Amino acid sequence: MAEKRMLLNDTPEALREYLQTLSQPAYRARQIFGWLHRGVSFSEMTNLPKTLREQLIKTAVDFPLTIEESYQSKRDDTVKFLFRCMDGNIVEGVMMCYRYGYTMCISTQIGCRMGCKFCASTLGGCMRDLTEGEMLCQVILANRHVADRGKIGHVVLMGSGEPLENYDEAVRFLRLVNHPDGLNISMRSLSLSTCGLVPQIDRLADEGMGITLSISLHAPSDEIRAQIMPVAKRYPIGELMDAVRRYVKKTGRRVLIEYALIDRLNSKPEHAAALAGLLGGLQCHVNLIALNPVKESEFKPASQATVLAFVKTLEQRNISVTLRREMGRDISGACGQLRNHYLKENNKTAIIENTIKP
Repeated sequence: MAEKRMLLNDTPEALREYLQTLSQPAYRARQIFGWLHRGVSFSEMTNLPKTLREQLIKTAVDFPLTIEESYQSKRDDTVKFLFRCMDGNIVEGVMMCYRYGYTMCISTQIGCRMGCKFCASTLGGCMRDLTEGEMLCQVILANRHVADRGKIGHVVLMGSGEPLENYDEAVRFLRLVNHPDGLNISMRSLSLSTCGLVPQIDRLADEGMGITLSISLHAPSDEIRAQIMPVAKRYPIGELMDAVRRYVKKTGRRVLIEYALIDRLNSKPEHAAALAGLLGGLQCHVNLIALNPVKESEFKPASQATVLAFVKTLEQRNISVTLRREMGRDISGACGQLRNHYLKENNKTAIIENTIKP
């Protein structure tokens, strides 16, 4: 039996080509594309002929993910989703509510192979990449969950996985979620976070998309960064910051610098001063993060007094900075935590595909 086609991977142009194989007119592609992006299943596409709906059900997949479980925070409006893939793997997404509306944090891989020591996503390694359709489906299912209360207006590629390691699929997702016939989310409302894959940052700058680039920096020096992020041994901070400056120059977009404050390791006043020196003259904003404790990690969050002193040091050196509001900690809001808990509690293991990149 032929494998079913995942239509959420398709642009309207690709859909037209597919529909030609079903002897259907080209204009049906735009209808189906719009329906899918609004979260409507094949059987509910009421302006399509019944015969076409039946063909689609037999030969294609409308939504490649389902919501396995969802958890509503008691502290705020954050919702954590566990999505089940068609191959049985589990992946996470987080929906947050801000004053400007809903933001969806999506995963780009099942697990992560970057090995950052403070992150739960990487504990089991990387099972496989997600397709653009699987990324898109996270947003669509979150929209269905919100229903008449609103819709997702911002998307951050900041969940499990390194987006730039899954480069082609991540870029195709960004173009799909921005498509005017689909969700039509502005490129300026899309953000991609990377631990610092230098060649891919340069490649992304050439895409001409105008998204926000977030750099998971977490240290002001190679010595400290190498203790918590293996990628630092491959791309030193000097090379990374040169790539970031090239990105800003080419795109005109301000970058975000993500910095998780770890007790004693990277959170002292001298670390803040070194960070300010590193970022001097760069069009950027520092997003300080209160470290989410991970049971399997030795690292602990810095104290509130230490955090406030760090902020003050950056501000005194004219570095734009905010302390990110903690959201969803009571529902294991940080990357990878809920998935790991779910797999352990249910005595399950992740499903490893044969298509893992070497």
